[in-house]
Formats: sequence, C-alpha cells, structure tokens
Amino acid sequence: MTQNIYDTETFFTAYSRLPRSTEGLDGAPEWPALQALLPDLDGRTVLDLGCGFGWFCRWARHNGAASVLGVDVSDRMLARAKAETDDPAIHYTRADLEHFALSPATFDLAYSSLAFHYIEDLQRLLASVHAALLPGGTLIFSVEHPICTAPTHPEWTIDAGHATWPVNQYLDEGPRTTNWLAPGVIKQHRTIATYVNLLLRTGFTLSHVDEWALSEAQIGAHPEWADERHRPSFLLVRCGR
Repeated sequence: MTQNIYDTETFFTAYSRLPRSTEGLDGAPEWPALQALLPDLDGRTVLDLGCGFGWFCRWARHNGAASVLGVDVSDRMLARAKAETDDPAIHYTRADLEHFALSPATFDLAYSSLAFHYIEDLQRLLASVHAALLPGGTLIFSVEHPICTAPTHPEWTIDAGHATWPVNQYLDEGPRTTNWLAPGVIKQHRTIATYVNLLLRTGFTLSHVDEWALSEAQIGAHPEWADERHRPSFLLVRCGR
C-alpha cells in the first residue's frame, strides 16, 4: 500500500502551510508550464490522480470540463477538497493508486501532479490509466525530478561558494526515505529513462518532456530561491493514448 504520510498530523500541518496549499495552483511555480501542456477541456472528462485539496479538479471544471474525478489516498486531503467544492460534476474518491481500478475508455484527460513518485508499481498504474483513456486521450503528469529523488544524503554542500546537490546512486532505483516536512517520507526513485520506457512499453506516445526549473523571472521575484536554479526540480511529461 502507498505510504499515507498526508494523514499524519505533523506532515499534514506542514504541507497545509505550503504556498501550493494556501494559494492553490498559482502557488505552484511549475503550474504555468503544466498548464501550457493541457488540451482544450471543453466538454471533456477528466481524471486527477493524487488530487489533494482538489485545486486542479475545480480549475478543470471552471475551464469547461464536463466532469472530473479526483482520487487520493488521504482522508484529510479529501475532506478539505470536498469542503471547498460545490459542484455536482466533481466527484472525489479515496483509493490507493497502487491498486485503484479504473473503468476502461472513460476519460479524455488523466492528470497527476507530484504523485507518481510515491507509487511503487507504477507500471500497473500506467497500464490502468492507458486503458481508462478514450482513444486520442492525454496523460499529463509531474514528478520530482530524479536528480532530486536520487540523493541518499540530501544535505546542501558548499563548493567554491555555490550550493550544490550531491547526487548519489542515481542508477540504483527503488524506495528512498527522506525527511521532507516530516521524518520518514518514502518516495520511489526512478531514472528518467525508466519513466520514458515505462510509458513507451505501456503504449503511450510521448509528445513533451520538460526538465523543469525555476525561471530567471521567478528567481528575480524570489531571490531566496536562487540555489534551486542549479538543478531541475520537476519532470513534466505529456503523452497520448
């Protein structure tokens, strides 16, 4: 079963204070790049895997989606999503994405933000998503960039006056335990090649891959983020069925 760290008090409280939790999509610096990948949603059926507080579900409906299904393993996240949603065309369900069964040929768009790097059996989930998409459907997702999930000792170091991120055992895939917002958070490390090959073997057609990093404009607005420019933060992917 997927680790449900979001329902622990310490983690949930800390996560709820992040800009992406208090400001929604506008508080996620990678959102403009993800938004640019989205197809026209008018009249479309949408699936949000790892929907969290439901920000994208509500955005999709506001932008024309006919119906949206948000799925998350966290009771706490879904409780807030439901409390902030007043729309009969948005449905939320609690499920572990490791085992969640999707109805075939149901959705035009499957979307997932920063959830797939928690999934151990990603191949099974991708196969289920592929089957759940209608012909011509689209999968768009983001994950932590593998350069971020790779370190076994993720402490910043200083080299010649610049902060660097030590990457260790990049080719050794599998679970990595980190202390992010709370101790003992488990994420699944995969190389970029593994993500790409899993998609291709499942039958997806890749149309866009972005090793996303903060822009110079974003650094200018938030100088405290300057060290984040030395590496990509997220991997953004768009592919079709």
